[in-house]
Amino acid sequence: MDKQSDIPKVAKPELETPAENTFTIHNIGIGDAKEEVESQLGTAKRVSVNEYGTEWHAYHENFQNFIMVSYSKDGVVNALYTNQDLIAAKNGIKYGSPKETVRQTLGEPLTEIRKGLVYYQFQKDQDYDVYNLDDSYVTVFYDKHKNNTVTAIQMISEKLEQSKASFYTEASEDLKEGFEYQLFDLTNASRLMHGLGILTWDDEVRITARKHSADMAENSFFSHTNPEGQSPFDRMAEDDIAFSVAGENLAYGQFSSIFAHEGLMNSLGHRENILKPDFKLLGVGVAFGPKHEPYFTENFYTKRKF
Repeated sequence: MDKQSDIPKVAKPELETPAENTFTIHNIGIGDAKEEVESQLGTAKRVSVNEYGTEWHAYHENFQNFIMVSYSKDGVVNALYTNQDLIAAKNGIKYGSPKETVRQTLGEPLTEIRKGLVYYQFQKDQDYDVYNLDDSYVTVFYDKHKNNTVTAIQMISEKLEQSKASFYTEASEDLKEGFEYQLFDLTNASRLMHGLGILTWDDEVRITARKHSADMAENSFFSHTNPEGQSPFDRMAEDDIAFSVAGENLAYGQFSSIFAHEGLMNSLGHRENILKPDFKLLGVGVAFGPKHEPYFTENFYTKRKF
């Protein structure tokens, strides 16, 4: 699929102004029942472990109308995310709203979240704002390459947020795989919003990406060039990946794929890789450092024709 025109077009849902919650995504709010969601959206295209110890259920049609939903044990929505034009609000905030409008409407964002006796501080000058609304923590992400307008939103119920005791979630194989597939899905959902074709998952280059993430985590460095002096292209060639064009994105220390992806979209060189029309394949590799901090490597490429 080279262009978006090759993907069968799916209509955007009619977004309704929420009656109770400040925000809904795809007309779904925190507290809705899973049965309601699935009667509306069908079954999830992917279910993967997230940093809250629940699972993201990704719903979309060829990455159109992309939304991720988490459920509590009793089948109630306790987290939501989208990076597409599916945001509806009581106060008129939507995808593409300017940051000033968000702050004028919602007030000053939080500077910290308290968990028990610990305060988690947000860094200043981040490309997102966090608000406490309707017993949920709402993170509004901005696209600084589109005049700081709303590009994505994440909602986490207070109960779920408070259940995540530490900054980083304990490393596990399931979380590693969850982060990898989530970053892949988020990349495709972003490409679609920019009129580009979707990438195909590539298991071979995932191995290359995983090895580089593990190398960075074990040897405490963060660079496209490893201690042996190899570039991403050297590493791919060593793994017999025959490419005509290739690129690599790295992220480190974000506590989820969502924060990693939104950060990459706001970093020009990384954004260019995510939105490069020439790329066809993507593999993502994650590894965790000694404090469970994740290292993310994305390897993009197009196969060389012989």
